[in-house]
Amino acid sequence: MKALVLCGGTGTRLRPITHTMAKQLVPIANKPVLFYGLEAIKEAGIDDVGIVVGETRKEIMEAVGDGSRWGLKVTYIHQEEPLGLAHAVLVSEDYLQDESFVMYLGDNLIKDGIKSLVDEFKKNKPNSEILLARVSDPRLFGVAQLENGRVVRLVEKPKEPPSDLALVGVYMFDCNVLKAVKAIKPSWRGELEITDAIQWLIDNGYKVDPHIIEGWWKDTGRLEDMLEANRIMLETIETSLKGRIDEKSKVLGKVVIEDGAEILDSTIRGPAIIGERTRVVNSFVGPFTSIYFDVEILNSEIEHSIVLERSVIKDIPGRIEDSLIGQNVVVERSHEKPAVYRFMLGDNSRVGIL
Repeated sequence: MKALVLCGGTGTRLRPITHTMAKQLVPIANKPVLFYGLEAIKEAGIDDVGIVVGETRKEIMEAVGDGSRWGLKVTYIHQEEPLGLAHAVLVSEDYLQDESFVMYLGDNLIKDGIKSLVDEFKKNKPNSEILLARVSDPRLFGVAQLENGRVVRLVEKPKEPPSDLALVGVYMFDCNVLKAVKAIKPSWRGELEITDAIQWLIDNGYKVDPHIIEGWWKDTGRLEDMLEANRIMLETIETSLKGRIDEKSKVLGKVVIEDGAEILDSTIRGPAIIGERTRVVNSFVGPFTSIYFDVEILNSEIEHSIVLERSVIKDIPGRIEDSLIGQNVVVERSHEKPAVYRFMLGDNSRVGIL
């Protein structure tokens, strides 16, 4: 069995961050989202992985390499344009050949992994098995309708949902899906939709099974979902204090201070993680905050946020909250202050606070 990991999207919902960075590489608890997926694939017993890449292929290839750090063999498949998930399967035909595979969206995060899904697919041998989760508002998702334990219909963002079972970004297929992706037509969006391909399988007598997960999952394509995923993953960390913490500083709760980091005259209240070679001076880092490597936090307060590498936050009189701050960003005080700041800043930005 193989895995097909999709990393060809442009990440429009996370702009301006994704103008200069692949959305799959934005770190959650200081680990790129994509890496959680690769770990889940390995845990499921799959070693052969094809990664579909687009305009951010150079970044993805540099980050993942040949996959050996996870014990994986990685093949890169170029998708000229992001023309839909089914199109990604179509351009991967030479790689997939006649083998069954799991298709995993590279910006998804699934708490319990995919081992149970893969094991069930191997045992029951349907033509497809789709991962589903119960959601409070299914109108925002692709929704599955079930009858007698089988999937009979898929509806994309329905006004009147037939169930509360939303499609999670993980799918199992045997080789028959290649017939389906060749048979369907582009949707109104001009894309080959994987929901249409699965519906084609259903309509043509192929067996499509559901696999309902009870744990949480996140599509991290939006800021609020990324911050929530960061919060959830930080709750799982164990305290590890490898960096320097001076006697004036306080570290409270579950906190990771990575090698080379310095905490000087500051308070870190977990769960939080401070990356390698980052300096926190006369500052407060509050719960659910991930600070990546080579960052400086000086005379400032921040919580429930993600700060990417080599950024500087300096002399901010109010508290920064609910923010995603890109690479090489400078946020510093100007003159006047509001009480709370909220940011979504692109790489190499510079912001003066009034």
